[in-house]
Amino acid sequence: MTKKQKRVLIRIIISAVLLGVLMIIKIDNPYIKFAAFMAPYLIIGYDILKKAVKGIFNRQVFDENFLMAIATVGAIILAVKQNSDYAEAIAVMLFYQIGELFQSYAVGKSRRNIASLMDIRPDIAKVEIDGEIKELDPEEVEAGSIIVISPGEKIPIDAVIIEGNATLNTSALTGESVPREVGAGDEIISGCINENGVIRAKTTKPFGESTVAKILDLVENSSMKKAKSEQFITKFARYYTPAVVFSALALGIVPCVINLILGNSPEWGKWIYRALTFLIISCPCALVISIPLTFFAGIGGASKAGILVKGASFLETLSKTKTVALDKTGTLTKGVFEVEAVYPEGVSQEELLYISAMAESYSSHPISTSIKNANQIETDKSLVKNVKEISGNGVTAELDGVIIAAGNSKLMDSLGIEYEQRDDIGTIVYVARDGKFIGSIVISDELKPTSKEAIDELKASSITPVMLTGDSKKAAKGIAEQLGIDEYYSELLPEDKVRIVEELISKCNKGEKLAFAGDGINDAPVLTRADIGVAMGALGSDAAIEAADVVLMDDDMKKLSKAINISKKCLRIVWENIIFALGVKAICLILGALGIANMWLAIFADVGVMVIAVINAIRALKTK
Repeated sequence: MTKKQKRVLIRIIISAVLLGVLMIIKIDNPYIKFAAFMAPYLIIGYDILKKAVKGIFNRQVFDENFLMAIATVGAIILAVKQNSDYAEAIAVMLFYQIGELFQSYAVGKSRRNIASLMDIRPDIAKVEIDGEIKELDPEEVEAGSIIVISPGEKIPIDAVIIEGNATLNTSALTGESVPREVGAGDEIISGCINENGVIRAKTTKPFGESTVAKILDLVENSSMKKAKSEQFITKFARYYTPAVVFSALALGIVPCVINLILGNSPEWGKWIYRALTFLIISCPCALVISIPLTFFAGIGGASKAGILVKGASFLETLSKTKTVALDKTGTLTKGVFEVEAVYPEGVSQEELLYISAMAESYSSHPISTSIKNANQIETDKSLVKNVKEISGNGVTAELDGVIIAAGNSKLMDSLGIEYEQRDDIGTIVYVARDGKFIGSIVISDELKPTSKEAIDELKASSITPVMLTGDSKKAAKGIAEQLGIDEYYSELLPEDKVRIVEELISKCNKGEKLAFAGDGINDAPVLTRADIGVAMGALGSDAAIEAADVVLMDDDMKKLSKAINISKKCLRIVWENIIFALGVKAICLILGALGIANMWLAIFADVGVMVIAVINAIRALKTK
């Protein structure tokens, strides 16, 4: 508990004890009785009365503080006039504060869950400067600096290891407890903890662009984007509260006036008591508190599992997902390409790989990297001129005054080059020199170990998976068959993916949503166009992570079905609370207006319903 919560708890205990004592002993003097009962009332309710008065002066009258203040003060005035017990009015305020304390504790628990994620922020970075180690604020460290990470320390900035081996604890980012072994040449991301071994690494970006900074920013800003359910409750409370205040006013006055007109006793006390009971019952605390808390808990629970949701609105949209379009490379597959086969035509295998590597020398595409890695002949990039990357097709370049072309069948067709088409499973790069076909290279990519299980889980949840890829039809068919995906599209350019996603969205039934999961920079447009964009956080590009609405921190596609399950549970809890709170209040309001319900039932309708709704809301923190 916080200090503030402890102070409220002490006030609750003191007020409850005093009220219990006063209800046991009998005080005949009305003045002493009034003064005695006002002590526990003011102890427990002075802050509510203060907020109500401030609200009136700030022209924000109609809130729960005003309702509690007017109802309890009214009940005390009635008790004075009738020389009756003040216990009901004090009990209303007492139980309201108990409910508020419980709600505050529940919110705090959810915040602590997210706060644990904030612990990934490193306090210092050990930077190697002129042979000396200096401790700097991570924000002061520039890209390209050499940092040293000792056992037990957090990695402060994204970097590449240049010396040493270590085991990294990535649980704060990915939600997974399995450690990761790293060594020279491996990329390491900020926020992970070095469990053993001293490592030296070269930073690849400044702190503001590092993984940990982006995660913290995403979580901190997630509450800014309200779900439609939250927006509905906010608007509902804005109109509902004034409506019930005026209804209570009418209930307290109109029947009395009618009685006067008919020549009967007005019975002011009876009808004002009913109006005050009506006010207490009508307080919308259960909805106003529990709905945002449910979304907050859902986002917190997802972040603990290594799933970052950028706002409650995206959590709500995710729950309506019926179709998931999936990029292939880096999403369903590891994105680690290797040359599987080389088919030279009129040149040696070594020469074909060398010419291809030279053509691809300025490209950072994974396919280009695999060709360069397979080449055994030393290359000189300065010999390559007039490089042209043709999106989705390949690359052309000038080498020793001769035009080299390396790419897919579309590139060969566009250049009018006759070539021998191959049917190998994988990505096939056709190579031509001076307009003549000189061979082809087959490059393959492995499936991620969890991709098949991820697709099965999506299909088990009645979600249709669709694969989109720029790869060949043969390669796309092979991967789709392995994963059990019935619908797939191949040989797509980035703009084709956007077009296909728009077509898939148009086929969705009303209320159904389409999610797209991808990792590359070329996926950014389609991530933005989809109803919900899901990016791979560990290996995904910065552009994809920025464009996405949900980020899977360990690139595990199984987390997508988990994210959808979390969102569905969250929305189910939201509607349970809405239906329960409105249903109970509607019944109790009718009973209160008819005089059947007293202040004690009003306390249950307000505080009891709020406590039950809050208990239900914090279930969103945990998902199997």
